[in-house]
Amino acid sequence: MISKELTFDELGIAPEDIYEQMGYGKAVPDDMTVGETMSMLDQIRPMLRPRFCVFITDGSLDIDSKILSAMGRDFSIGRIISRQLRGSQRYAFFVATAGMEFERLQHDLMADGDMVKVFIADAIGSVIAEKTADRMEEALQELLDKAGWHHTNRFSPGYCGWHVSEQQQLFRLFPEEEPCGVRLSPSSLMTPIKSVSGVIGLGENVRKLEYSCGLCDYRQCYKRKIKPTK
Repeated sequence: MISKELTFDELGIAPEDIYEQMGYGKAVPDDMTVGETMSMLDQIRPMLRPRFCVFITDGSLDIDSKILSAMGRDFSIGRIISRQLRGSQRYAFFVATAGMEFERLQHDLMADGDMVKVFIADAIGSVIAEKTADRMEEALQELLDKAGWHHTNRFSPGYCGWHVSEQQQLFRLFPEEEPCGVRLSPSSLMTPIKSVSGVIGLGENVRKLEYSCGLCDYRQCYKRKIKPTK
């Protein structure tokens, strides 16, 4: 298993990433919001401890039943993910998190009652978690390069037809109860909240694609950049 703690600078976060997460698209927000965002980034930089862990295992995918089996556990991943994982020869399961240090900052901001800062921190936290998962993919690809393999997109419980409750089984695949320090509640909520988990397909003939929102009807997906038309 690969486990790594990162620094803020290793994440490669640009202000534009945060503004897009806030809902501004490609536009720049007003001066006050920009100032608050930059100030919060300065506050976060020295205390942030994002981390990821990922391991590779054998598995089998039944396209008809849409079941991915790995390490004695069956995952009902649904039609969309099954199609995207077709051709995978092995599978990587991962957890990536912004870390408890960031979680505590969010709680402090909530206690202070400054909802503007809470909103900005929420957007920053989402970007941190996604960027941490991006760095995980890069570390994974370095291993795959040695074998001439590629990887698919990453897919998480709660998206694309994969029920969030299967997060419970996913976490049980890891050798420790709280991989990367992430705790799972009985309702499958991760703590720290700004965490992601999931599976990636690996093999000679798989590839990573642009997320195809046209294939999925889940309108709240964080990968969906275009607002649904009424």
